[in-house]
Amino acid sequence: MIRLYHNPRCSKSRQALALLEEAGAEVEVVEYLRTPPTADELDRLLTLLDLDARALLRTKEEEYASLHLDDVTLERRHLIEAMIQHPRLLERPIAVCGDRAVVGRPPERVLSLLEGRPAQG
Repeated sequence: MIRLYHNPRCSKSRQALALLEEAGAEVEVVEYLRTPPTADELDRLLTLLDLDARALLRTKEEEYASLHLDDVTLERRHLIEAMIQHPRLLERPIAVCGDRAVVGRPPERVLSLLEGRPAQG
């Protein structure tokens, strides 16, 4: 089972979902704009992705500038809270399978979860 944090309006997210479905994967779709992840879920995603919270922020979204999220003094918990309150800030798509996760950029990266090997790049 692959959990896909998905935005149906995003072409990369739609491509990732289509690739997983074409590969025959069982996919649990989480439309994170309707159901934002919790702080614990985001913390776990960041750990699985081995990323700093800032790396999951979409820096070109209006909220990024208006909330001054470029402030390097902001702690992980502040950035996570911003993603919960403004889920558009969350990079997408994110695919999770067990104890592995990838950001689907490019969308083909999600297929690495099916192949049982680490994603490249």
